[in-house]
Amino acid sequence: MYFQVQQLLTLSLIMMLGKWYAYISLTWFEIVSVLFFTAFVSHVLLYWKIQKLDYFSFSALSTAIGVMLMLSSTHLWIIMFLIALGLASKHILQLHKKHFFNPSNFSLILGLLFFYHDAHLVLGQLGDAIWLQIVVFVLAVAILLRVKRWRIPMVFIVMYVALQYTIVLSNDPMMTLDNIWEHFYAVSFFLFIFFMLTDPQTTPQNTYAQVFFAFFIALCATLLDYYNGFRVQHLFLSLFLNTYLFVGGSLCLNENLKKHEKFLLGILLFLVLGAIIFIELQAPYYLEMNG
Repeated sequence: MYFQVQQLLTLSLIMMLGKWYAYISLTWFEIVSVLFFTAFVSHVLLYWKIQKLDYFSFSALSTAIGVMLMLSSTHLWIIMFLIALGLASKHILQLHKKHFFNPSNFSLILGLLFFYHDAHLVLGQLGDAIWLQIVVFVLAVAILLRVKRWRIPMVFIVMYVALQYTIVLSNDPMMTLDNIWEHFYAVSFFLFIFFMLTDPQTTPQNTYAQVFFAFFIALCATLLDYYNGFRVQHLFLSLFLNTYLFVGGSLCLNENLKKHEKFLLGILLFLVLGAIIFIELQAPYYLEMNG
């Protein structure tokens, strides 16, 4: 519970700084409306599941802020709808009390799947100010040390740069090292690394598993960049796939799964891959953040 409160306060501060000093397009009224809607939906889902309400879901509000910071849409109802689906995934898409997806990332992927032309992933809403990058880093470290997930962003950064250089840059004479470092100019990229990659509920606890988790996210994102060109969505698609694979793999190794449960895991993997392929077949879009 204390972690959830700390994460919510941290993301709320980042949201306020982004609204005051960067390019967040939502108005304050819209932001507050989304948060009230999220609180209502999350507690309806909780009551539906356990038939009582004995705590406040701070994590649901963190999910909503994460979606608002990464997603841009002129239709507020789309953002609300996607957040509701992300919250529902925690209660429906689970097995042995483990849910398969980071709810914020799940919402973003469904946005690409169902509203590709009306809801866009952007890494520019928080701008590129160095001071804001430092603020995000300091706030994130305070959380990551507490939940013991600091290895994931550290390994991811190292492996992402190394893989981008050896697989993408080395095979494309038109690419330069600056094309790789451009990702790190965006404050939202740090937000993705430090907050979306490190959800305690959907990431491994074991040290070695965390290293492999970070490595495979970097590898899958790089391979998508190599075969389909640079797209912001590749980071989120890689997280979407690997979160499912590691949670599903953990269940297969540590739980005595029944045949129908294994069958459901296979069906869900088929749907995950189908969603990724469908999204990748869409034409890329390009956005400019001009304030």
